[in-house]
Amino acid sequence: MRKIFLLFLFPSLLSLNALAQDPAFSQFFASPLTLNPALTGKFNGDVRVAGNYRDQWPTINNAFITSTVSADLPIFKNRLPPNNTWGVGIMGMSDKTASGALNSNYLSLSTAYHISVDQDGYHQVGIGFQGTYATKTLDGTKLHFEDQLDQQGGWTLPSSEPVSGHQVNLNYFDMNVGLLYNGTTTGANNFYFGASVYHINSPKESFLGNDTYTLHPRYTVHGGASMPVNDNGYVHFSGLFSRQDNATNIVLGGAYSINVNNDLDNPTNVYVGSWLRFNNITDALIPYVGLDFGSFTLGLSYDVNISSLKTASQSQGGIEISMVYIKKSTNGKKPIPCPKF
Repeated sequence: MRKIFLLFLFPSLLSLNALAQDPAFSQFFASPLTLNPALTGKFNGDVRVAGNYRDQWPTINNAFITSTVSADLPIFKNRLPPNNTWGVGIMGMSDKTASGALNSNYLSLSTAYHISVDQDGYHQVGIGFQGTYATKTLDGTKLHFEDQLDQQGGWTLPSSEPVSGHQVNLNYFDMNVGLLYNGTTTGANNFYFGASVYHINSPKESFLGNDTYTLHPRYTVHGGASMPVNDNGYVHFSGLFSRQDNATNIVLGGAYSINVNNDLDNPTNVYVGSWLRFNNITDALIPYVGLDFGSFTLGLSYDVNISSLKTASQSQGGIEISMVYIKKSTNGKKPIPCPKF
């Protein structure tokens, strides 16, 4: 959950000093390039395209609407040592706050290299880097300030705030880094552990010119595992812990999948599961359903708000949709399991 001092959640905006968390997805496992640059190129296939959409707290002035699209792929497959992977990727992200009063857009380029530490490629370690160009627009025409409130309760008085009635833009360059371990013991199961740091250069933000906010680094550790439980079923577990300034975010949960068409080469898998997000107080229960069909994986989740904010949000947390397309490889090699959840 985003920690905000900037009161975008209410019709009246009372401050221009922001202390905010980065945009985040409940289906963090379906948005690899916003989670860890080291996940770039880490999948079984030739090309991966991922899209994510999240509408958080829609009853509170359309609080946060976040969407991403990304593409990544392994390169120089035939020129690298066996079972090593070099991945490159690109991602665009848009985040709209308070009905578009604040619009943030990001364009990221990432690369990662994964080295096999055993002959079979069952255990790999990787490092990834990501550079991001960020642009933000604060639309003062959509904001109301305290000094605009008249005695009749209307917003008719002129404001002394310098952004009132104007648009203010800022931009900056950002750097992120990540590490990843991926392993399997049988060629059928998978387990992984990763760590990432976003905003390692602590970029500065200022909408007024005379106030400067430092974007604090976001530290994340995450991991997961997938294990077969029978001929047609798998269990998947994943979780993360992240911290940015004094804000923490913990997500834990899992899902069960079943192959409903009994085709091991081109399975149709149905997923049912749930995750729980909490910080200093329990925040949200996140039921999840998913579907593999052909080269696509579709995911749908909904944040059931169970925190003290449920009164203001009318218990409506946020809907989230993910779609991942992976072009399968045709080289005939048996793939090494990669992180999926």
